[in-house]
Amino acid sequence: MSDKHDAAGRRAFLSNALVMAGALAVPGAVRGATAERRLTPGDLRPLSPAPVPATTVPAAAIAPRSVRPELLRRAMGALDRHGARVQRDRLAVVDFTTGSAQPRFHFVDLLSGRTTSLLVAHGSGSDPAHTGYLRRFSNDFGSNASSEGAFATADYYVGKHGRSQRLIGLEPTNCNALPRAIVIHGAWYAEKTMIAQHGMLGRSQGCFAVGEGELEQVFARLGPNRMIYAAKV
Repeated sequence: MSDKHDAAGRRAFLSNALVMAGALAVPGAVRGATAERRLTPGDLRPLSPAPVPATTVPAAAIAPRSVRPELLRRAMGALDRHGARVQRDRLAVVDFTTGSAQPRFHFVDLLSGRTTSLLVAHGSGSDPAHTGYLRRFSNDFGSNASSEGAFATADYYVGKHGRSQRLIGLEPTNCNALPRAIVIHGAWYAEKTMIAQHGMLGRSQGCFAVGEGELEQVFARLGPNRMIYAAKV
């Protein structure tokens, strides 16, 4: 990555950090007029999280079968770049080369190399013809498109889409994620039943939308301050 992009990424991260600080201090700051509240421990009932290891296994030793090698290589490179901003025990890799009918939200345990893969929707602006495949990324406001690159998971809240988790874009390609309200949330159109009926999932407004019945699992496998890497390779 060039010095110009590094500088842009640093500026974007600092800007996002300021926005996040304001959002945490003033509930609803990111969602505007949308009423929201913070989640309590009783809202989540998470799975037992894996212990944070002192060190992580190299990417070559992980080699989870469900994540394509080139995509994993890029994700691990992003983790090296942004490792000071996120925990390094586990991460999620979203393979947007794959269609929405296939599990492509891969949760990787960096200690054991085990993966769990779930369905996830992409943005309508990334797939205007609704083919089930992501055609383009965008970081623009109003695009309703998915963004590529590394994200850091932030706080949980209850808002427009119910229980949700904010995301901070760490790169110039997704630095507007927080002010665009690109989040993780559950949605009826991301349920498995959509595939049987339509052959694909529905589309979000750029968020990582998962089945409502799988949201708790996603929250538990990620938690705050972990990385999601999304790309089409």
